[in-house]
Amino acid sequence: MTLVHLAASAGYTTPPLYRVLTKSGYFLGLCGAIGATTTYVATIRPVLRAPENEPGDTEVLRRRTSLYLAWAGVVLLVAGYFQLAGRVARAGKGMPFGDAMAPGRIWDLLRAPAGKGAWVAQGTLYLVQNVVLVVASAVLIALFVPRVRRHLNALALTALPLSLAVTLIAGIPATAPKDTDHVLDPLLGQLHIISGTVWIGGLALLSVLAGARSRLSGNAGVLWADLWRRFSLVAMVCVGAVLTSGLWMSWKHVGGLGQLWTTGYGFALLIKILLVLAMVVAGGVNQFWLMPRIAQARRADSSASLLHLTLRHFPKVVWAEVALGVAVLAVMPFLTGSARSQAGSPQAVSSGSIFAAGAALVLTLAASFWITVRVSDALARRQVPATS
Repeated sequence: MTLVHLAASAGYTTPPLYRVLTKSGYFLGLCGAIGATTTYVATIRPVLRAPENEPGDTEVLRRRTSLYLAWAGVVLLVAGYFQLAGRVARAGKGMPFGDAMAPGRIWDLLRAPAGKGAWVAQGTLYLVQNVVLVVASAVLIALFVPRVRRHLNALALTALPLSLAVTLIAGIPATAPKDTDHVLDPLLGQLHIISGTVWIGGLALLSVLAGARSRLSGNAGVLWADLWRRFSLVAMVCVGAVLTSGLWMSWKHVGGLGQLWTTGYGFALLIKILLVLAMVVAGGVNQFWLMPRIAQARRADSSASLLHLTLRHFPKVVWAEVALGVAVLAVMPFLTGSARSQAGSPQAVSSGSIFAAGAALVLTLAASFWITVRVSDALARRQVPATS
């Protein structure tokens, strides 16, 4: 069964090619900007400050990070432009995408008056969002200049809130929320986007940095052990946020398990769920197998084994996660409409029991992550020789 067949049978409209490319590209740009800056600030910068690091290793990683962030700025700028053109094409109701790319058409959208009942014009929100996007991209692109790279920390700390603002502004509704659900929907939607981009974008950045292993010293394994350990905690928080927000949105749009394979939206969501679960499994391999072996090699002071584990074994699994993450981004444009409406089911109505179930889910996830960390630490303490 394909989305085309489901489209014909359940009222699902397959998005046009420009929509698939622009939306996937936009999320890819957010992964580069939000994910890379967050990972640098929360993971890489603290590790590079350690006094025991080899100066040459620190310089190699700082330079490669700077170039990665600079290219992330380029991708964000280009993706933002095409995403804005896509909005113009959709607003034009049948307007060819090539025509929508014209600056005049884009300016008309940005100057469109507010609709009835709106507290602000949607075009104004788009204008503010894209101004912030241009500024964030400019800050990152400045890292192409060698002299500017000396201020990597300051630029990353500047670009991070700007990049977050790009997606947060897009989530602001132009009309006042009618009830609690209309408040939670954009909030949890933004939580889903931010946590997902940090997860995927962080994995991509660290994978690229690991490609510099031939330029690193034989003692770089200790540095990379700290990098993987710190990012594992960041990724765990992101997984919890993705699962929590994702379950809310799935409940809002899917009225039953059967709608996952009988509607276009549900089928696209099912593919996304399977891809995300595969990413979680890959992360579990890292947490329960590779991280304990890295800790054992570090405790045994085995530099060669530590270097092999952190810069050869670990990146292979991470690259698989990145590939799965990119596949998730490719599926996102197909999540249009709602499985409930396509199946003729009533809209979801929240209640106290729904919120109680959500709170129980959050507590359960927190407990499972705590157990995960404890089990991983217990495995690391086992007196098993680490091998390469």
